[in-house]
Amino acid sequence: MDFYVLTLFPEMIENGLSHSVIGRSLKEGIIRLKAINIRDFSTSKQKHVDDYPYGGGCGMVMQPQPIYDAFKSLDVPSKTRVVYMTPQGRPFNQKIAEEFAKEESLIILCGHYEGVDERIIEEIVTDEISIGDFVLTGGELAAMAVIDAVARLKPGVLGKEDSFKDESFTDNTLEYPQYTRPPIFMGKEVPAVLLSGHHGNVDKWRRQQSLIRTYNKRPDLYEKLELSKKEKAFMEEYINATST
Repeated sequence: MDFYVLTLFPEMIENGLSHSVIGRSLKEGIIRLKAINIRDFSTSKQKHVDDYPYGGGCGMVMQPQPIYDAFKSLDVPSKTRVVYMTPQGRPFNQKIAEEFAKEESLIILCGHYEGVDERIIEEIVTDEISIGDFVLTGGELAAMAVIDAVARLKPGVLGKEDSFKDESFTDNTLEYPQYTRPPIFMGKEVPAVLLSGHHGNVDKWRRQQSLIRTYNKRPDLYEKLELSKKEKAFMEEYINATST
């Protein structure tokens, strides 16, 4: 999969994604990344990419021309999705990551200052995406989060498909607790079922713990779950036991 990032800070994107699993996948060519410096496409001698907003107001707005020319410099299919990172966008989640992972390539636009000229959004952007109800100084950190979440879903990035099939949000549940050596730490023991070697019991315990965690930490997700009769009975018993 090819990721293209339109940004004022290409080094930030390249350096931020050059480590760990994503960095290894880039080196191996499983995914590809190109950060395009929008400033290179400015037609002003000073390489300005921003100007004062019409109608007044504080801050500066990124001009449409450098962004558009940077976009047009890309050799990509005409239907390639262009994602603009903005607090006004759709809240990013695992389902959107899975949706984007089906694409062969993705273009991400990083705004700065007070944002970008509205006309560039109307002209090239297909998706407006937010990573949360807060404001960053630019879209680079948000873009890296999206790339990381999408890239790790591509075959070969994590090594095994099983590496992510049981993760949080895969089926609207949070992931179960994880343990490793030593079996006792600070007086706390690893649950006996995980040491039993009985895979069926382990799977059952993990599913139950996943439901409990989702109920306690993300009741909004829990309400959307479709539980089996056994799962409903288990959770009813748990809820009654913890509410008394």
